[in-house]
Amino acid sequence: MKKPLYKKWWFWVLIVIVVGVIGNLGNSEDPKQAAPDKEVVSEPDTTAKNVEQTSGKVDGKEEEPKEEPKEEPKEEPKEEPKEEPKEEPKEADVPREHKSALIKAEQYAEAMSMSKAGIYDQLTSEYGENFPAEAAQYAIDNIVFDWKENALIKAKQYAESMNMSDDAIYDQLISEYGEKFTKEEAQYAIDNLE
Repeated sequence: MKKPLYKKWWFWVLIVIVVGVIGNLGNSEDPKQAAPDKEVVSEPDTTAKNVEQTSGKVDGKEEEPKEEPKEEPKEEPKEEPKEEPKEEPKEADVPREHKSALIKAEQYAEAMSMSKAGIYDQLTSEYGENFPAEAAQYAIDNIVFDWKENALIKAKQYAESMNMSDDAIYDQLISEYGEKFTKEEAQYAIDNLE
C-alpha cells in the first residue's frame, strides 16, 4: 500500500519551496502594467488626406475639394465617441476583487507553473488567497496561459530534483492531491521530457 502524499518527505520540501515563492510574489511588481496605451493616428491621416486634396485643387476645380473636407471631419467624430463608451463599461463592470484574482492567477501561472485547477484551489483556499468562488472563476475564465508548457516545467522539476520515473511524474501531475493538470497536459509533459 502506497504512503499518502503528505507523508512523503519530498512533499514537505515542495511545500516549503512553494511558501517561499508565494512570499516573494508580494514583493515583485508586474512590469506589464506600466505599458503605455495611447495611440493617436487620426491627425496624421487627415493631414495626409488634405495634402492629397490640395494637389487635386491645383489640377482640378476648386469647388470639389471644398466639399470633401467638410464631409470627412463629420464622419470621424461620429465613430470615435461610439468606440470609447463601449470599452469603458466593460472595465467598470468588473469588480476590483475579480481583477485582483486574475492578477494573482497570472502570478501563480508564471512564477510557479501551476495548473488551472491548482490555481483555482489556491485562490479559493482559506489558507491561500481566500477569494470568493466567483472571483476565482472569473480569473480562471480570463487567464490566457500555455498550460501544457507549465506541466512540462513541473515534470522537469520532478525529474531533475527528485529523480522520479515517468509514471510517477505523470501520476503527480494529474493527482488531485498533486498538481491537478489535465491528462492531456500531463501526457504532453511526459512526451516532451528530455
